[in-house]
Amino acid sequence: MASHTFSFLPISLSTSQICNEKPQHSSLLLPLSSFYGNKIVIRKSNLSNFVLKCHGSTLATVLSSLPTKKHPSEKIPKWSARAIRSFGMGELEARKLKYPNTGTEALLMGILIEGTSPAAKFLRANGITFFKAREETVNLLGKSDLYFFSPEHPPLTEQAQRALDWAVDEKLKSGDGGEITTTHILLGIWSETESAGHKILATLGFNDEKAKELAKSMNGDVVLSSK
Repeated sequence: MASHTFSFLPISLSTSQICNEKPQHSSLLLPLSSFYGNKIVIRKSNLSNFVLKCHGSTLATVLSSLPTKKHPSEKIPKWSARAIRSFGMGELEARKLKYPNTGTEALLMGILIEGTSPAAKFLRANGITFFKAREETVNLLGKSDLYFFSPEHPPLTEQAQRALDWAVDEKLKSGDGGEITTTHILLGIWSETESAGHKILATLGFNDEKAKELAKSMNGDVVLSSK
């Protein structure tokens, strides 16, 4: 049966170690970004899950996998640490904008906020920054009601869910080892041609040629498909 839930990992690192450590490939901590500062306090929640408090206002749960609809979580490749951080930061950005859902635009902004992944670096090299993406998001979707408060984990839109499932599908098709990365997520966003994330990318100059260029750097066997 497909899983729609998050799974969690305990942390044994000290607070000082976490605050001073730069994001590494094997790290499962989020968020570690200059946008949120580097002071992190860990406390135990009443659900026996660890949460991180960053820069005095940002709360995020430490996740070991992202929500999938088509695939049982125990049967899919692992998500990279950067992919997990990007997803968490996308959720947080949706909450900051007071949106009721985490859409493809939030997934895109999460990748750019995390900032250290090859996908984020590729976007910046092509002139696509977080601030531009955020501005286009507000232009496209508007501002939320001042008195509306997003849920702690804004549910994924159908398009965002399909983008994540696309990422899983493409990794499974490749038949190689390794993890599902932010590049998979970014190309999943691009595959959803009617989504806000795709439209924002297109407005900022991303196109099929750039998508193919990015796909080659990830896996030569990836065949881009749109929905």
